[in-house]
Amino acid sequence: MSTSDRLIEATQELLWERGYVGTSPKAIQQHAGAGQGSMYHHFTGKPDLALAAIRRTAQELRATAGRVLDTPGSAYERISGYLLRERDVLRGCPVGRLTMDPEVIASEELRAPVEETIVWLRGRLAEIVQEGLDRGEFDHRLVPRDIAASIVATVQGGYVLARASGSTEAFDAAARGLLSLLAPPADAG
Repeated sequence: MSTSDRLIEATQELLWERGYVGTSPKAIQQHAGAGQGSMYHHFTGKPDLALAAIRRTAQELRATAGRVLDTPGSAYERISGYLLRERDVLRGCPVGRLTMDPEVIASEELRAPVEETIVWLRGRLAEIVQEGLDRGEFDHRLVPRDIAASIVATVQGGYVLARASGSTEAFDAAARGLLSLLAPPADAG
């Protein structure tokens, strides 16, 4: 792995754990096993490196979600797969956590990949809900954009509830609850 990649990975990890302010250049260098000269050879400074790390985190989240959402199956099965996929619930979402970071949100440049990823996710989920509506899987009164927003809110809120309680059960309960609301009635068909 290149020094540049090690620095980006270290920054991703530290941003997730500590946030922007808590992620010092020295901590990044120590975590990456790289010297100060290496860091500044590859990046102009902490903001530049943080942007590269946030972009990679966003790209990884899209890839992970895409692997689940783009599988064969009904819309309900794909949404269920997304909600119930294995994740480190007690650590929270690496992209969602960035929305709570005042330094990231205050910077249009750092915020952009976060916002783009959330917009992408909501859009992809809305497409899947629309597919389900078109196939008669869901109640015709569902509004795809609203359901997509509810799915994202359930995941992000589930992380918050789980972290607050120190248990994954709160996340799992939120996912199960949303899926029960989306599930077609047992007597349908």
